[in-house]
Amino acid sequence: MPTILDVASIKRDFPIFEEKMRGGRRLVFLDSGATSQKPIAVLDAERDFYSRRNAAVHRGSYFLAEEASAAFEGARQIVANFLEVRSDEVIFTKSATESLNALAVSFERTKGVLNIGPGDEIVVSELEHHANLLPWQQLAKRTGAVLKWFGMNPDGSLDLSSIESIITPRCKVVAITHQSNVLGSVPDLAPIIAAAHAVGAVVVLDGCQSVPHQPVSVEDLDIDFLVFSGHKALGPTGIGILWGRYELLEQMEPFLYGGSMIETVTMTDSTWAAVPKRFEAGVPNMAQAVGLAAGLTYLKDVGLANIHQHEMELTKKTLDGLLSIDGVKVIGPQDTKNRGGVISFTIDQLHPHDVGQVLDQYGVAVRTGHHCAWPLIRKLGLMGTTRASFYLYNDESDVDVLLESVVAARDYFRKR
Repeated sequence: MPTILDVASIKRDFPIFEEKMRGGRRLVFLDSGATSQKPIAVLDAERDFYSRRNAAVHRGSYFLAEEASAAFEGARQIVANFLEVRSDEVIFTKSATESLNALAVSFERTKGVLNIGPGDEIVVSELEHHANLLPWQQLAKRTGAVLKWFGMNPDGSLDLSSIESIITPRCKVVAITHQSNVLGSVPDLAPIIAAAHAVGAVVVLDGCQSVPHQPVSVEDLDIDFLVFSGHKALGPTGIGILWGRYELLEQMEPFLYGGSMIETVTMTDSTWAAVPKRFEAGVPNMAQAVGLAAGLTYLKDVGLANIHQHEMELTKKTLDGLLSIDGVKVIGPQDTKNRGGVISFTIDQLHPHDVGQVLDQYGVAVRTGHHCAWPLIRKLGLMGTTRASFYLYNDESDVDVLLESVVAARDYFRKR
């Protein structure tokens, strides 16, 4: 099977692949859906910031502080270029989880059309990661709003048959995943977004599983807010992105208070700085932002379309292999239509944790359990799954080892 990426060359940029696993085996890292590995360029970018430019950004008039501020704002521009948006629409947070919580808190505090109050409706889906469920669930509890959701079909798609009864004129927010972190399925977003905007609701997209893996255009999608995690996009931990349309961000109240986010302060009142500083209280994650910018630059140089095509080739090979193994069941889409490079599966009568432990003996790193999506796992009637997720540094040999280790796990427990 031909591949568009030179994976051998790419792997040389990631020092962790030189490490040996149990029994001296090589690392077969198939857990990029949880976090990605980091290339030398990202490690060097963080080290360079701390070594040569470390100072609190936007807080000093001396040369080093100016250098730090320039690096930080340069990172914001790189993120903006990556998303093809305005730089003043990019907000740095510590994670996608914080970004989603920030929106929920801000919508509660904000007056006007964005305010969430009693009787308003918030719509999610059964595919959501806890990070895109709990903030809205708890917001509904605090405010008296009503939480509604799209159900899931057996193939992992969303049931849109009752879209008009789910997205009603009382709907204020539709928060939905771009790709399931459990099933890899990609919801049909166009009718959901159209229905939301028809009633004046805003659309929040969880792009954690999509933005690092394929070209994503906020304008083509016609969404209002987007979040993603830096650590899933080759960047460091401790950095996330919240993008929003400027005209909406301008209406929003801050979700954190403190230094750098103010215009004026007295002992009894305060006014807020312009967007995006209004939403970046305290000394930000400076080196992490610079590291994320290096990661996104790396991805752009390789090409997001190339990465997506490569992952789909590996996904097809893996699906074909798993579906041919007796006792193995793929959960979710059975082919590469409307899905990404995330595959969940079960082995008859085996707990996912046992499967993961056997795979670990072969150097294979996968995720096992409920994947921070308990409602989805319960809907499937499962205790959990084993999940393999691909990225630009995986190749066919990784798939071969995975399939061999799955057979070994099945056979080991059958003999017991």
